[in-house]
Amino acid sequence: MNLNKIIIVGNLTADPELRNTSAGQAVCSFRVATNRIWVDKNTGQQQKKTEFHNVVLWRRLAEIASKFLTKGSLVLIEGRLETRSWDDASGNKHFRTEIVGEKMQMGPRTRGKEEAAPSPSQDIQQEEIPIIEEGEEEIDPKNIPF
Repeated sequence: MNLNKIIIVGNLTADPELRNTSAGQAVCSFRVATNRIWVDKNTGQQQKKTEFHNVVLWRRLAEIASKFLTKGSLVLIEGRLETRSWDDASGNKHFRTEIVGEKMQMGPRTRGKEEAAPSPSQDIQQEEIPIIEEGEEEIDPKNIPF
């Protein structure tokens, strides 16, 4: 059995770039930064390492990403790894490994490309996120609103 599946959650390092192939298919590319944070066992100090991932989306998913994602946007990408190669003008071979996105979930909505800046008089409401803490009484499934 073979499986080529990747899921990343991170932030865009720049605005997405939307192009069209000669056949008219939309293709969008961008980079996503993910962070790994751990505590060094020897020093007790918190360590952080950032990885940068090249992401490519096609067709309608590419159009949606280019419309709503901007630099810094939080995004979840699910897809497969693919490596392509090409020769430059000097005959040197280059390789690039990319995530070809098959599913995308955008993070919390921020002021994006299509939204106007709110005026100071507008009341911006934050979405309430319920917090479940240990020790609370058990939740009855009949009370869940979905």
